[in-house]
Amino acid sequence: MKKALTVLSLALLGQASAATITVWSHFGDAELGWLRTQAAQFKAKTGHTVNLVTVPFDQIPDKLIQSAPKGQGPDLVTTLPQDRLGQLAAAGVIEPMDKYVTSRTDYDKTGLNAMTYQGKLFGIPMFAEAVAVVYNKKLVATAPTNWTQFLAAAQKNTGSGKFGYLADLSNAYMQYGIISAYGGYVFKNNSGTLNVKDVGLANTGADKASAFLNDLRYKYNLVPEGVDGGAAKSAFVDGRLAMFLTGPWDMGDIKKAGIDYGIATFPTPPGASGKWSPFVGVQGTMMNAYSKQKAVAAQFAKQISASDAQVAFNKAGGRIPVSLSARTKLKTDPVVVGFGKSISAGTPMPNVPQMGAVWSPWSSAIAQSVQKANQNYSQILDKAVQEINSNIK
Repeated sequence: MKKALTVLSLALLGQASAATITVWSHFGDAELGWLRTQAAQFKAKTGHTVNLVTVPFDQIPDKLIQSAPKGQGPDLVTTLPQDRLGQLAAAGVIEPMDKYVTSRTDYDKTGLNAMTYQGKLFGIPMFAEAVAVVYNKKLVATAPTNWTQFLAAAQKNTGSGKFGYLADLSNAYMQYGIISAYGGYVFKNNSGTLNVKDVGLANTGADKASAFLNDLRYKYNLVPEGVDGGAAKSAFVDGRLAMFLTGPWDMGDIKKAGIDYGIATFPTPPGASGKWSPFVGVQGTMMNAYSKQKAVAAQFAKQISASDAQVAFNKAGGRIPVSLSARTKLKTDPVVVGFGKSISAGTPMPNVPQMGAVWSPWSSAIAQSVQKANQNYSQILDKAVQEINSNIK
């Protein structure tokens, strides 16, 4: 009788300690299936239930801000990009996760930096994306490792309806790696805190970067006027383009076209003070600051960002893991390896709300810089930064 009571007591204790957490996610199809599997595994391992709720991607931030203080929001959101992190942290609806993430050695540092706001980790990074040079091995056998080799390969394949290198030169996001290499920056990074009063998009390095982008069109005659990402991809899948700058989002069409491709980082541009470092977009799992199950929520967040889970996630949707050991396990996947190197070499897009004041004037300035040869880059960029500074409250 005494033994039976002990067993009953243990069972009741187990039921009392089991928790239910709610997770909002925008995932669909195979990725949602992966998340359901993770939830089932979590329950089998811990006894805790994960209630999954699908919320449209663009609605998550506003819904979280509105519902969290009322105790109606989720415990976790998976996933949101770092460019919404500053807004959510400033609103006080996401929880710093430093005390839950005690080991960080398996996370790509770029991913961790993207999820850090004012020195605190506000999300566990899950996956990332950045641009890289995708090349046709039939036209370029091995990736050029320096600018001289790159230019020679590009010029060799230019002419008679074919192109050696194409990129959307007017796209500020796509070309940030060039700007960064020459010493330009959006906001000065001071040990993980971005100084929004220090905009480096019109410094000497930024001027040199715009001149180089202009040279790609008018000096080296590689990128004709009017070329955007769609035109570049079309030429590549048709086999008429040797190298182009793009991201993981185009790899599905490239694979369908049967192109034997490779992926590499862009070489250090001529006269640059640093290496090419493209913008990196990172999405991560964030915790509701008002959650009453923070320890359990953190446990699930860490599970889905762990190595084996990230491998399975990649198999489900093709995302590039932030887990370094997951990338190692996926070392036979050229997309993971190629873009993984680009991500590790990259710079996280600023995660502060003030970034919203940057895009329009900056994008217009970059586009203007490549509209005709030998522009007054300093004048164009100075005007853009003046507008940016006036827009930042």
